[in-house]
Amino acid sequence: MKILMVEPFFGGSHKEWIEGFSNSSSFEVDLLTLPAKTWKKRMQEGAVTLAEEFNKKISTPELIVASDMLNLETFLELTRSRTRNIPTAIYFHENQMTYPWSPKEKDVEKKRQEFGLINLVSAKVAVKIFFNSKYHMDSFFSALPEFFKSYPRLFEPRFEAMLKAKSKVLYPGMDIIKLKKSIESRESIESEKEALPLVLWNHRWEYDKNPAEFCEALSVLAKEGLDFEVAILGEIPRGSEREFLKYKERLGGRVIQSGFLKSREEYAKWLSRADVLPVTSVHDFFGFSVVEAIYMGAWPILPRRLAYPEHIPERLHREVFYETFEELVSMLRCAIKNKKKNKEKIKKDRELKKSLERYDWSFLAKEYEAEFERVVVENIK
Repeated sequence: MKILMVEPFFGGSHKEWIEGFSNSSSFEVDLLTLPAKTWKKRMQEGAVTLAEEFNKKISTPELIVASDMLNLETFLELTRSRTRNIPTAIYFHENQMTYPWSPKEKDVEKKRQEFGLINLVSAKVAVKIFFNSKYHMDSFFSALPEFFKSYPRLFEPRFEAMLKAKSKVLYPGMDIIKLKKSIESRESIESEKEALPLVLWNHRWEYDKNPAEFCEALSVLAKEGLDFEVAILGEIPRGSEREFLKYKERLGGRVIQSGFLKSREEYAKWLSRADVLPVTSVHDFFGFSVVEAIYMGAWPILPRRLAYPEHIPERLHREVFYETFEELVSMLRCAIKNKKKNKEKIKKDRELKKSLERYDWSFLAKEYEAEFERVVVENIK
């Protein structure tokens, strides 16, 4: 089966997702992409450039799979002579109606309407809509009634029901098994560990991941005299450097590693060394970094909001999910004091391991192929 994957923002998790499926699938996968620069312009203009490139192609795919960054309606309109009979699916890594915009952004509501409308119209023209988590799909549809108030004449009464009928959760694939195999045995890693508990941050240092609350919780425990170390792994986006240094100085010598690690092997070693993963994000439609860290052995302390409950067996929810800042601090304190016990518990929990391994491409690639084939078959009917 021939598939064309169209991505105007070919970087980060979007790139990893496409390359992961392409490398794992038996399908013939062709890519039509643009570099990951200025996502707003990619959503506004990328469809025009990509349509021009598509019209130059010789081969014709049986299915087009686009990301939410593409204005699919514009792309199809500009390629109508070739795409008229080709079914299309759209994959929502994120959506602009519920994504938390930066407090530094101007005219937030105006932009939310503009880019949210691109997402909605793209969803309307697609044959199938895939979301990367149930939380994402539910929050998307929960936002529609309020969003529709700005466009009362644009959407027919059955619009929401039509979107729901063709929507489905399709979790993103990962190479987490390969990540674990990229390092030495767990026993050798254990022997290299520092004596102090290691607290991990392995996300972008940006507003939607809420680093301020992470640092505030650690500061409370530091003032109590609790001993621990901190590894801050992840990209420091341009414009966030000053804030990052401010919080890093507050934690002082406890920070033993900071900055983005380009080597997956080095990243894997730090994940394996980590004892505790306190997460404070205000946004996460899936949570790649969270899944990776837990799978590598870090004890999670997670907000009950967002997609995280979908990753963890229900019997563990009371132990790892918090509602308030006070609960976060309390659970973090307990996890630091009981690092060995928790590490062993994670290591032996087969149900948790299986719950996380289901996202590996070795399991998901076939599910993707079946879903994509179903789109083509149903379109013929």
